[in-house]
Amino acid sequence: MEMDGVQRLENGRVGAGRNTAAAANGKNQVSFEKLLQESARDGLNFSKHAAKRMNERGIAVDSQLMSNLEHAVDGARKKGARDVAVISAQGVFIVNVPNNTVVTTMSQSDMKERVFTNIDSAVLM
Repeated sequence: MEMDGVQRLENGRVGAGRNTAAAANGKNQVSFEKLLQESARDGLNFSKHAAKRMNERGIAVDSQLMSNLEHAVDGARKKGARDVAVISAQGVFIVNVPNNTVVTTMSQSDMKERVFTNIDSAVLM
């Protein structure tokens, strides 16, 4: 069964042996991954953990910083990054690019060790 171009999983198979309305009309179908990526680009989200760390560490996010973060993440996405450290004057924001989610933050004073793990890219703002 199909709803708005997304096939529903039935009996462990996705649309097995069925012609969808889009295919019947000769239209190209959009993959679920592409739909997810497009919806994620609507705006940067903050995990509960990241929001808690921002409050604890006194990191304020204004509209200018948010715009800069979104621009940095978009640039990292275009280069194929998956987990990026966005380094700014306000602190460091670790972002999961496919989910468009800030997973944690650190203020400048919290970066004593200066070691980041589980990232594949960094963007300096």
